Amino acid sequence: MVKPSLTAWRPSPYLLLVLTTLFWSGNFVLGRAVHTVFTPFTLSFWRWAVALLILLPFVWASLRQQGSLLRQHMPVLLLLSVLRVVNFNTCVYIGLHTTTATNAVIMLSITPVLIVALSFLLLRQTVTGWQALGIALSLSGVLVIVGRGDVGSLLGWQVNSGDLWILAAVFSWALYSVCLRWRPAELEPLNFQAATMIIGVIILMPLYGWDLAQDRVFTLNTAAVASILYLALFPSILAYIFWNRAVAELGANRTGQFLHLMPAFGAVLAMIFLGERLYAFHAAGIILIALGIWLATVYGRKPG
Repeated sequence: MVKPSLTAWRPSPYLLLVLTTLFWSGNFVLGRAVHTVFTPFTLSFWRWAVALLILLPFVWASLRQQGSLLRQHMPVLLLLSVLRVVNFNTCVYIGLHTTTATNAVIMLSITPVLIVALSFLLLRQTVTGWQALGIALSLSGVLVIVGRGDVGSLLGWQVNSGDLWILAAVFSWALYSVCLRWRPAELEPLNFQAATMIIGVIILMPLYGWDLAQDRVFTLNTAAVASILYLALFPSILAYIFWNRAVAELGANRTGQFLHLMPAFGAVLAMIFLGERLYAFHAAGIILIALGIWLATVYGRKPG
């Protein structure tokens, strides 16, 4: 009997990276599109619960074999699950109730810079002067977007609460990326994914129950089911598998550069499906963020 496999397909790693960033961008656009249909807790719960149901048949036997390893590293798995499965996605969906998908996906692009900053603060990794300048430039680009190009709104703290939730999500993802150094290396990638899903769904369950107690239910129709299936299959499972395979073939440095496609994909998808527009402050913010990322992650690493 041939065992089911999610990893038998062997396309180009570059195609996998393009598809991965497209799937992740679609998460933001769809999250905005259905913000009047699902509450953030409900959307997060059903996204990960369905993803777990899809993934479990492929990893159940392997999970049982590595059960002692999972129990041994439970504190680390709990931390990583909270940061990625629970915090990141729930904060994104809360933010998308009041901000645009365009704003959200552009602000996500500062993640590489935040990783550099958090690595300095938490791990005492050296930060060069150019990297510090890059961090400052990228953060100033975010402030331009959050303030809609109006300094007065920032000084008066008249900012969209949704943008702040997106920043909280970005911080959670950057912290998750830094903490990945403690992920048990001997744990198989799909087992790691499934384990963090299980923990995340358990944590999200009472939050979803609170929604139900408040009579915050969604209408079960074709559009709702299709939305959950997209989120469960594409950004939650396939993107993870594609990303890991690309990292294995190309290395982390080259792979990471493809994350910069997300603002472009996200903005185009938001224009097509949501009718959102790009404004001058978006362009200014993108330029500052891009320059900051280049200084912090490319130029800033060069000696001298």
